[in-house]
Amino acid sequence: MRHFLTLKDFTKEEILEIIETGLEIKKNLKSKVYKKELENQTLGMIFEKSSTRTRVSFETGMFQLGGHALFLSNRDIHLGRGEPVKDTARVISSMCDMVMIRTFEHSMIEEFAKYSKVPVINGLTDSYHPVQLLADYMTLVEHSANENIVVAYVGDGNNMTHSWMMLAAKLGFELRIATPKGYEVDQTILAEALELACDGAVIKTMNDPKEAVRGATVVTTDTWTSMGQEEEKEERIKIFSGFMVDDEMMSLANDGARFLHCLPAYRGLEVSEEVFEKHSDIVFNEAENRLHAQKGLMVWLDKQRDS
Repeated sequence: MRHFLTLKDFTKEEILEIIETGLEIKKNLKSKVYKKELENQTLGMIFEKSSTRTRVSFETGMFQLGGHALFLSNRDIHLGRGEPVKDTARVISSMCDMVMIRTFEHSMIEEFAKYSKVPVINGLTDSYHPVQLLADYMTLVEHSANENIVVAYVGDGNNMTHSWMMLAAKLGFELRIATPKGYEVDQTILAEALELACDGAVIKTMNDPKEAVRGATVVTTDTWTSMGQEEEKEERIKIFSGFMVDDEMMSLANDGARFLHCLPAYRGLEVSEEVFEKHSDIVFNEAENRLHAQKGLMVWLDKQRDS
């Protein structure tokens, strides 16, 4: 049995296999071919952090695969309020076939997985967002933009940045991360990514977004203020001034460079209206691919139990 908590636990071959599975499922769906590969199975979805894309993609995906998704917010269950995480894990995993958790502390999902009898999927923690990276890379594959890529990440050193580092380390491409001073990536996670780096993997950190973007084939960013940081919003807007991905910054990238954003996008802050709309087709394909990549992941995890 395998859990999907971070990309660091997976080989290059396994990551690509999951994405290929998702692409095949997407192809079938577009042809109105529905394979009930998870028929009669139940996915428990625990949300301590709310989300549009995560709920819709997992719930829809499980339905299309012939199963059922059960939405559980922190108001619906005793997790973290009166019942230890390990007890909740034992109970839910005895009734569900798979569990997806979207929460704050990464240590919480690690503890849940330790006591779970079924695969646990990280729908997002403060440290990592690996399911989003599956969708991002799937999108690059679909747009034939995954060969010899140089990715520039501009913005906050957050869970998305950490997940990009792990993907670069595992798949072997160049990643340049530009953050304001004081908002760099977690140094422990960076050291771990560098230690795991395979041939071809280059991970650079800097404080100059223009240096990161110059010659890049993929430019990506994220909101400057994540959930739980609302009180810092005004201060962050001042500090992140100069980190907006606008036409001027995109002009430094390689001709035909792709722009990605995991959404929600705040126009006029991390990305300009013009850049977002110019690249909206690929961004919303990226959003849709959350559905297909996660279906590929769930099918893949289910097969690991049977092998």
